[in-house]
Amino acid sequence: MRSGQKIGLLLSRPRVLDVTLVALLCLPPLIALPLMLVYGDARTAAGAGLFLLAVPPLLARRRHPVPVTVVAAALDIAGRLTVTTSVSLIATIALYGLGRHTATRRALLATLGPMTVAYAAVSVATGMSLLGALFPPIVTGAGLLMRSRAEARGLREGMRTEEAIQAERRRIARELHDVVAHHITVVSALVGGARVSLPAGTSGAGSEAAEALLAAERSARQALTEMRHLLRVLRADGTGDGGGEATGVGTVELPALVEQAGAAGPPAELVVEGEPVPLPAAVDRAVYRIVQEALTNTRKHAPGARSSVRISYGGQEVEVEVLDDGATAHPPSPGGFGLVGMAERVALCGGSLAAGPGPDGGFRVHARLPL
Repeated sequence: MRSGQKIGLLLSRPRVLDVTLVALLCLPPLIALPLMLVYGDARTAAGAGLFLLAVPPLLARRRHPVPVTVVAAALDIAGRLTVTTSVSLIATIALYGLGRHTATRRALLATLGPMTVAYAAVSVATGMSLLGALFPPIVTGAGLLMRSRAEARGLREGMRTEEAIQAERRRIARELHDVVAHHITVVSALVGGARVSLPAGTSGAGSEAAEALLAAERSARQALTEMRHLLRVLRADGTGDGGGEATGVGTVELPALVEQAGAAGPPAELVVEGEPVPLPAAVDRAVYRIVQEALTNTRKHAPGARSSVRISYGGQEVEVEVLDDGATAHPPSPGGFGLVGMAERVALCGGSLAAGPGPDGGFRVHARLPL
């Protein structure tokens, strides 16, 4: 990054900008005040001192705009009435900040009420035009105008970002439909064809092959069903509740999932502890996906291992544990996203996830999700 860009980025930070502004405003009177005191110009020196007194509160003009504006306006009025020296520059900055960083109603009440009356009284007392009373509302109005323009610009940028996100989601949906869904359909058709081509009444290895093909065909069909749900979510424009159903899976489908896992390998066991309660949609889907991914990892990394799934319902949380008895703990594959996806789902629900070697060997996935 170039030095000019670094300086620009630094000055774009509000706190640094305010400190820089105050330092620049204080520098001239700090240099001139000793000279004024030496040469005996008491009135000018008093004006410079008043100016120095009004500058530091500007450091808080973003966090406390109303008090800062009141102080700046009071010192400005005091200077006009006593030493005929105003601090209108400080009051202008404060009034502009009032409109920029305060709610419209509050800013208007502060400027159109006591402040306008005070400046009108000062104008009369000093023999100036009553147009000076318009000073507070004009400057505050400029701040309000700039704030509304900035908000409108931010809204337009947000809309453009949202449109880009929706376009990307539609592109992903097209890719999923044209590539992934197509290949899953082909796999399902081929597996179904292979299953029905087996001789009727086969036994032994032939029967096991038929059961494996049937399980594969059901898995492919389920993947297609979930793919259709996912495509609807990706194509949703955010105006309805299309994202609420996500992929249409939850704890109700866990028995079928565990049975399907057992059909593709050694039997898997499902244990439910406590009284099942309706779960929030995000938690319901997360429980299903954690179990699904853990069982998939077992088949992938520890073929032949038995799996057990435990769902425990508590008063404030639901606990999920998937444990296999593989001979060795199976680490995630390089470049795999299974455990990462689990952790992200659990984090979105405000829960905790632990994955690692089981107490008696194998691999254990344990998650706690608040209700």
